[in-house]
Amino acid sequence: MLSIDPTQRQQHEIYKLMTGIIVPRPIALVSTVDAEGNANLAPFSFFAGVGSAPPTVLFCPVLRAGGTEPVGRKDTLRNVEATREFVINVVPEKISAQANATAAEVGPEVDEFTLSGLTPVASEVVKPLRVAESPAHMECKLMQVIYTGDRPASGVIVLGEIVRFHVRETLFKDFRIDPSGLDAVGRMAGNTWVRTRDRIELIRPK
Repeated sequence: MLSIDPTQRQQHEIYKLMTGIIVPRPIALVSTVDAEGNANLAPFSFFAGVGSAPPTVLFCPVLRAGGTEPVGRKDTLRNVEATREFVINVVPEKISAQANATAAEVGPEVDEFTLSGLTPVASEVVKPLRVAESPAHMECKLMQVIYTGDRPASGVIVLGEIVRFHVRETLFKDFRIDPSGLDAVGRMAGNTWVRTRDRIELIRPK
């Protein structure tokens, strides 16, 4: 096997390596608002659940040129730090192209709901809007932001407590979610996305 020392390689090489190994990655379509109430919507594939007591999730924006200065922080990160709220929307295949469209590098004045054609709906607890076409949403309050570095490509861990779940009724039974109805997609490396329709069942040993 190859042995690779990340300190001896270029950042873009390590990024390609990580996104090729850490697969499939679920996609968080994160909606936020800025201090003036302007909506923002962007996808993140470094996303995971953390625990259920309290229900906690994380997603990880990456710093761009400019480091931790405003120019280096994505709109989503700046909005979360300013308002301490966000919504995670699940991405099913039928809106995957629209979710991908929200990844465009546009200014903070651009509303990605309008850009992508996705429909905003009001949340119950937080100010950021939810995506009507998504089958499940999680309204979140910020718990903590952790910077892993201060240079381009450094990751930022955004931890949030889920304060409200929204799930399409046809997918919900005794707190179990129908994976076929959810039809979530994920990310592989590069431009490759993946469906979640090919599944196996394994009984966890006691």
